[in-house]
Amino acid sequence: MSTDQTMSQDQEIRLSILGMRCAGCIAAVETALQGVAGVETVNVNFADHSAVVTGSADPALLKSALKEAGYDGAVMEGLEDPSDEERQEEERYRDLMRKAAVAGALGLPLMLGAHLDWFPMMGTREGTGFWTTVALLTLVVMFYSGGHFFTSAIKLLRVKQANMDTLIALGTGSAWLYSSIVIDYSDNLPSLSNHAYFEASAVILAFINLGSALETRARGKTSAAIRALIGLQPRTARVVREGQDVDIPIEQVGLGETLRVRPGEKIAVDGELIEGHSTVDESMLTGESMPVEKLVGSTVAAGTINQHGSFLFTATRIGRDTALAQIIHSVRQAQSSKPALARLADKISAVFVPTVVAISIFSFFVWLIFGPDPAVGYAFVTSMTVLVIACPCALGLATPISVMVSVGRAAQMGVLIRKGEALQTAGKLTCLILDKTGTVTVGKPTLSHIVAFEGYGEEQVLQRAASLESGSEHPLAAAILAAAEEKQLKLDRVRKFHAVAGHGITGRIADQQWLFGNAALMAEHQIDVDAHGDVMAELAAQGQTPMLLAVDKVVVGILSVADPIKADSARAVQQLQRRGVRVLMVTGDNPITAQAIAAQAGISEVRAQVLPQDKAAVVKELQAQGEIVGMVGDGINDAPALAQADVGFAIGTGTDVAIESADVVLLQGSLLKVPAAMALSRLTVANIKQNLFGAFFYNTVGIPVAAGLLYPLFGVLLNPMIAGAAMAMSSVTVVSNANRLRWIKLDEEDAP
Repeated sequence: MSTDQTMSQDQEIRLSILGMRCAGCIAAVETALQGVAGVETVNVNFADHSAVVTGSADPALLKSALKEAGYDGAVMEGLEDPSDEERQEEERYRDLMRKAAVAGALGLPLMLGAHLDWFPMMGTREGTGFWTTVALLTLVVMFYSGGHFFTSAIKLLRVKQANMDTLIALGTGSAWLYSSIVIDYSDNLPSLSNHAYFEASAVILAFINLGSALETRARGKTSAAIRALIGLQPRTARVVREGQDVDIPIEQVGLGETLRVRPGEKIAVDGELIEGHSTVDESMLTGESMPVEKLVGSTVAAGTINQHGSFLFTATRIGRDTALAQIIHSVRQAQSSKPALARLADKISAVFVPTVVAISIFSFFVWLIFGPDPAVGYAFVTSMTVLVIACPCALGLATPISVMVSVGRAAQMGVLIRKGEALQTAGKLTCLILDKTGTVTVGKPTLSHIVAFEGYGEEQVLQRAASLESGSEHPLAAAILAAAEEKQLKLDRVRKFHAVAGHGITGRIADQQWLFGNAALMAEHQIDVDAHGDVMAELAAQGQTPMLLAVDKVVVGILSVADPIKADSARAVQQLQRRGVRVLMVTGDNPITAQAIAAQAGISEVRAQVLPQDKAAVVKELQAQGEIVGMVGDGINDAPALAQADVGFAIGTGTDVAIESADVVLLQGSLLKVPAAMALSRLTVANIKQNLFGAFFYNTVGIPVAAGLLYPLFGVLLNPMIAGAAMAMSSVTVVSNANRLRWIKLDEEDAP
């Protein structure tokens, strides 16, 4: 759709927005877009700096409205590659770190020199020259390291809003302005106020930029999940036209077109097999580890990988209708619908900033009217002191510093926190959804049981089966061969090998005809398996795939392959249930296998045969019931649910898409890390609240004193130097308290 065209009624348009720097920008963008005629709904996604607008508004007007609010917007079309945005996020992180370093390089020496009395006094010739130079240097640092805070504050002022940037601009700006005035007018100010606070401006900017950089890195690159999904779809397809194979762009494939797929190639669109047979790796779509055999009439999905055979299929779904495209849409929808957690400090700032400004102005006029001589000096000192002591250094650090320490502590125990918001939510989870394959189970099929008959031993049965499978391309062959290799069994030479699609294999070993496969293969060769029906049923009920081995019309053994549960899955489920968390297993596998695995893990609630796009619907359903939902998964099919969940946990051994869609990555793949991460979340939230209390304690006590409340009673007027010290002390308190998280012992078994 052209940006110059008008949206039809109820049409959806996605805008990429440049200039969104903090959570406070969300309200400003929403206000700007909602003011455009024809707009029905606006959903701003801070994670990928985009907005989804529905209605009949002209996109040109939307861009114009954003421009007036201080932002740039562009219409996003098709399956765009978000790598440019990702590079911008990385550059933003580096830019913030550079700004923090520059501000710290000036502020820290100034702070040290002021405490050690290295610098000349105000009011002297040497002092005037020295402090004028410092004022100019500080102004340059403020322009480089703090210009974006002032720009943001002005943008928000235009839409009558305020956030942390407003406080930072007021605090650092007033400290610099006051200090610059002191240089030339120190004789007109109270003696105790004859002090410059340039170091306060620089150090504040250093700390705030550092916190913003750490927050940018912790938030992660959400667009990488979309990029990885888009990368699954091939750019070209091989179609059969007039008897010739022709490679064409994926966009030119039509419905009903015949396509050819060769071994190792990705399938371009959804379709139905019309010739040939093969096995297809559908783990990216279903999460199931074992490749799926495809025969004539079977369906195939875009993005899945053909393994061995070559086949022809007819295109049944193309473009945005393919299963892969639907998953991409689901991930985007979940990411957009998840409300960005507004920083608590930003919420408070919306009220705190105008309150502080009002107190500062009020103090100025009270001292100007009722204060002793020099009234103007007292009025200026008190109003500026109010702004200096209210500078939000500690307030800005309260959340990021706790998050930073907790992220490091989590990494020590094998948990990667990709998004800081997860630390605020994980501890509140009331319900946890577990995927089956690769999450509860190992994710790799292995030989589980060998049952031998007719005088054969288990090793003989395994040896014969592995000999036959050595020439097979069947997905289960690897499990049989791996078991034989582990026992160092020597394989026999197989003659007249023949694979029967969907049934099994046959071959001659030492002049005997051997068969290995399912009951259908045995029936085809008139071999009676009724005597072994109970064993087969019992193995199947345990979630295993049983296969029969026969020679000379007699069954001599049964081998079963299964995906076993992880050694610690049952213990992890027990811990979660003991803490009152409702645990469900949701899988695309069949009900018999799902129930068998759930029983082994101690999970009572199971939902089986759930399609990839429906997993997110299960999360929504539970959220609608009032549950705070966590999701643990490892496959691309889990990506929409991971994004939709309040907290998404990805298994570190899983797919890149699942990892990029999740808030938390369990590096070692152990479910025991989930209750540990939840405990750390609760401790972190408590620590953040303590930090915020400490930061505001200094403000609530300091601001009235700075305004001169104690002067009429005790003759005490707060020196701006003390205000700066109080501000610094609040920062020290916050940082010290946050660092307590580094030393907390957090054993999974005893996690609170």
